[in-house]
Amino acid sequence: MMTERTGWSRFVAVVLVLGMLLAASPARAGGLFLYEVATPDVGYAAAGNAARAEEPSTLLFNPAGMTRLPGTQVQGGLQGLFGYEEFSAQTATPSGGNGGNAIGLFPGGSAFVTHALSDEFRVGLGIYQNFGLAEKWFDSWYGRYYTQESALLGGSITPAIAWRIIDGLSVGAGLNIMYGFLKQTVAVNNILPSVGDGQLSIKSDAWGFGGNAGILYEFNKGARVGVTYTSPVSLGFKATPKFSNIAPGMTAILENRGLFNPKLDLGITVPQTVMASFYYDLTDRWAVLGDFGWQNWASFGRVEVNVSSDNPTSLTANIGYKDTWHVALGTQYQISEPWRLTFGVAYDSSMTNASNRSLALPIGSAWRFGVGAKYALKKNLDLGLAYEFLWGGNPSVDANRGPLAGQVSGAYNNLWIQFLTVNATWKF
Repeated sequence: MMTERTGWSRFVAVVLVLGMLLAASPARAGGLFLYEVATPDVGYAAAGNAARAEEPSTLLFNPAGMTRLPGTQVQGGLQGLFGYEEFSAQTATPSGGNGGNAIGLFPGGSAFVTHALSDEFRVGLGIYQNFGLAEKWFDSWYGRYYTQESALLGGSITPAIAWRIIDGLSVGAGLNIMYGFLKQTVAVNNILPSVGDGQLSIKSDAWGFGGNAGILYEFNKGARVGVTYTSPVSLGFKATPKFSNIAPGMTAILENRGLFNPKLDLGITVPQTVMASFYYDLTDRWAVLGDFGWQNWASFGRVEVNVSSDNPTSLTANIGYKDTWHVALGTQYQISEPWRLTFGVAYDSSMTNASNRSLALPIGSAWRFGVGAKYALKKNLDLGLAYEFLWGGNPSVDANRGPLAGQVSGAYNNLWIQFLTVNATWKF
């Protein structure tokens, strides 16, 4: 006779099933560091995500928050991302066009599970992808000698543990096991019009390891603050570039410079972050949330590859990013027992400016506006729907790396990204 499964065996079974499902369909993203991972936090524009601690996804945003979750809980979500990123040139030495919309429709997903070992201890596991960029321009666009296609993706598996030290005070920590994938394609100026453009492409993958740790303090049931630290993760990308349709004269130039088939070290550092958040119940229906954070993009590294004449001894470029700041404010309203509405707005400063912004990574400051709804279908099942609009403004670019790459200046007018998320949380 088959015996009844224990809570721990059920926890392990759920982890294995969710892991296989998500491994078969990895998520992709259209930004670099996203707060949007198919969870209810999308409907808050991520406001208060280190203090809210109401679903298993707190494992990512503040692992200490798992101590607020009883029993075994499983959360899964699906997310659609669609954006608009089209270049408008003011000055362009190479002939061509605007490149079209570089951001298409990308599906994504995440899964989290938490389990109460005792009144004081929780364990959990998360599978998600919150770091990356994927863009593709027309092959003949103005900036083809800087980039034609770019993909930098990072997916994480995070086991975590939390401990309630005393009533109201909890700590937690998780291990970030990240798989990174890098692909870049760029045109090479053969100089001779009769030959046309050549092409340089690289592809690499790497594993990296880091961690996150958090602390959560609850003044009472309706008031709490949380602080989370996420460590840097080094992804040691290494690749040998592949050239195609390179004219004999250009081949000789590249060989003389030692650039034709070198082993490239494209290691990057996913930045460390700090986030401080609060949650406060104004009434039995209204709550307000907020946070303030920092991201260490100055240590990001070399991620752009091209053939230019202003640096004849290297295929890589050091962009020189700067650290960024994040602030968010949100609210939630409990309409009735099964229905809750959420709202949020957030701002992230820019890691670049017009003088060092890259055509391959045209990232500026960003505003986020989120709205969401949660419905308690059953006592042990919550359903969620959330929408967020990210406004990237009009980030300008002024790139000039000599005659081979040419000068390209202009702006990405009205850059935006939309997120639509559905999710569910089961409680056992």
